[in-house]
Amino acid sequence: MRYSLAIALSLGLAVLTGCGSPGSATDDVSPATGNSIDTVGEAGSAGGLPGVPGCPFTEAQVSSLVGQSMKDEGNCLFGDGNGVASVTITMSSADAGQVTYDYQRKLAEETYTRVQDLGKTGYLAVKDIAGEAVVINGKGAYTVILSSFETDPSGYERTLRAIVDALPH
Repeated sequence: MRYSLAIALSLGLAVLTGCGSPGSATDDVSPATGNSIDTVGEAGSAGGLPGVPGCPFTEAQVSSLVGQSMKDEGNCLFGDGNGVASVTITMSSADAGQVTYDYQRKLAEETYTRVQDLGKTGYLAVKDIAGEAVVINGKGAYTVILSSFETDPSGYERTLRAIVDALPH
């Protein structure tokens, strides 16, 4: 019993002291290579993890795609500056996207009023106040969420199609 408690405390202490220390997940240096990594990525560049694309768009590109000025709020999140409308793009490897795709697609059927397939591994879903697109291609997996724009479902659909068409492939 004493040994179990000592081991548990040691492991807990190791985890706590590992946060922010050299080689931890919060560093901007790859433990494998010692090189700097960009965990968010620049538009069109590789993300910090193998197979995970970086944010595919800049603030200017997103503003152009949605037809209104958007502010880069970091981590591929763009807001209208008023805390209302937002575009969120989540990237993962194509393999990770495949693992969660069926679940995401099923959840979209339950959440949105209209869901349309975009090929074999993608869909576009819309409702009155939001839209979502999931695309898995040779560059990775992308989940795009639009929320609280002053538009209707057809407006969300047009905007999502423009964003999907502009994704790297």
